[in-house]
Amino acid sequence: MSAPAPLPRAFYARPVLDVARDLVGCVLAHGETSGVIAETEAYHDSEPACHAYVGLTPRTRTLFGPPGHAYVYRSYGIHALVNAVSEAEGIGAAVLIRALEPLDGLPAMRARRGLERVEDLCSGPGKLTQALAIELNGNDGDLVDGPIRILPRPPERPAPELIAGPRIGITKAAELPWRFCARGSRSVSKPWPPGLLPPRSGRR
Repeated sequence: MSAPAPLPRAFYARPVLDVARDLVGCVLAHGETSGVIAETEAYHDSEPACHAYVGLTPRTRTLFGPPGHAYVYRSYGIHALVNAVSEAEGIGAAVLIRALEPLDGLPAMRARRGLERVEDLCSGPGKLTQALAIELNGNDGDLVDGPIRILPRPPERPAPELIAGPRIGITKAAELPWRFCARGSRSVSKPWPPGLLPPRSGRR
């Protein structure tokens, strides 16, 4: 049985909040490893937590480029983090992939992470890139036909119920509820506050 085709470029050429919501439940794949996206965060050049807020620079060039490309950067000089560039070319927006539920290539993930527990292998944006061997050379790679791919939600998996809340690990615009998670996932990067409700239905 052939693998499903990656998400088309038109999927990413939409408002970044829509893309962030709709990526939850899809599959991030690299090499022999893959995982179901359990958590995302949206970033847009209109708010100061986004790297593109400062405008077009050598570092942010990818963010302002065509949608459907990977923006991979080094966080705190340690971890490579992977983002999906969204919206129209010329707008700096991307979705950070924060957590995965491991799917394929568990032996390789365990060897790279030095861990056994499945739910701990990809429970953070730096953990998942280590598990999938995604490095800085993946920056500006095409998510449609490049080595880093995002595939549609597996048909045997139900659509996730989403929870929305503030982004974490940032100091600017942290109050924006632009973090999205699959309710009940044991692979999210940080527990959600008790009683946090899913977002209202419909586009906002």
